[in-house]
Amino acid sequence: MKKATKASDNKYYIARYNAAKTNPNFESREAASEVLGIDRTRLARIELGNVEPYPEEVLLMSKHYDAPELTYNFCSSECPIGRLTMKSVEISSFDRLSLKILGSLNDIEQLRNSIIDISADGKVDIEELEEFQSILTSLENISNNAKALQLWAMKNIKTTN
Repeated sequence: MKKATKASDNKYYIARYNAAKTNPNFESREAASEVLGIDRTRLARIELGNVEPYPEEVLLMSKHYDAPELTYNFCSSECPIGRLTMKSVEISSFDRLSLKILGSLNDIEQLRNSIIDISADGKVDIEELEEFQSILTSLENISNNAKALQLWAMKNIKTTN
């Protein structure tokens, strides 16, 4: 499959391009549109970034391209509620993700002790705000790294459930 230059940085095009490495049905937009049930012209406009896909289209692409990150990142960047509650994640290699998880868990004992200290009186005092914000940032980092590893597993570990 020849790489398209105009769509080369589009996440939906990249997902189809990667899927084409193992499934020839995704080597062309025409064939992919047949599998997905999305009009070829609309798929082209999505891949070129001219229109945003509908959630149902993202679900189809995510499933058929074996790209679970598409749905998660759609929710974190396109959905108004998701933009407020989720961060986009990047799926990298297993070893890189493992190191990120271990790094974010490195100070878990200190986080635990800080939470105990702050919550001892049942409230967050003004002098504890900075430390509490640091705790929240660390927890968000752990959560994002865990989500990235979970998405990697969904994509790379096929279970028979």
